[in-house]
Amino acid sequence: MAKKWYVLRAQSGREDKVKETLEKRVKLQGLEHLMSRILVPSETVSEIKGGAKSVRERKIYPGYIMLELEVGDDGAIPDAVWFLLRETPGVGDFVGGQRKPVPMAQKEVEKLLGEVTRKEEKPKLKIEFREGDSVKIKEGPFENFDGVVEEVVPAKGLVRVVVTIFGRATPVELEYWQVEAV
Repeated sequence: MAKKWYVLRAQSGREDKVKETLEKRVKLQGLEHLMSRILVPSETVSEIKGGAKSVRERKIYPGYIMLELEVGDDGAIPDAVWFLLRETPGVGDFVGGQRKPVPMAQKEVEKLLGEVTRKEEKPKLKIEFREGDSVKIKEGPFENFDGVVEEVVPAKGLVRVVVTIFGRATPVELEYWQVEAV
């Protein structure tokens, strides 16, 4: 018997509810030794809509749940776990097979667990601009100037915009919330 991580399809939009239901059912049936961890990877995203800043949870892989399962030497899912999953509302099939699904690669598992622990850190900015986008500056000394996005720096929350001032193209660094798409 070995513990491996698997990807399970779940009803999109109900991943958290499915996870909660699975955790309760595993505990009720005493199968914690077979299904040790259930994850719905998500990240905290900070965005500005209509001038108001909001922080929200966003699913990294919508419609999927990750499970750490104890499987047989042949890679088969134990009957008790198989039937528990089949009888849980909102649960779909395993990605990569039915009774003997393909486990996640160790690199993928480490990345996934790293994303879950990073979630506790500061929210990730959601900057919806790309190079070449036309924008209008809505705040600061260049207010009401139009320009083109030259570079986006998500780590700092900055957008470099090329603005024409006195007939000359000039790059200006602005915070992402100071510009809006034209």
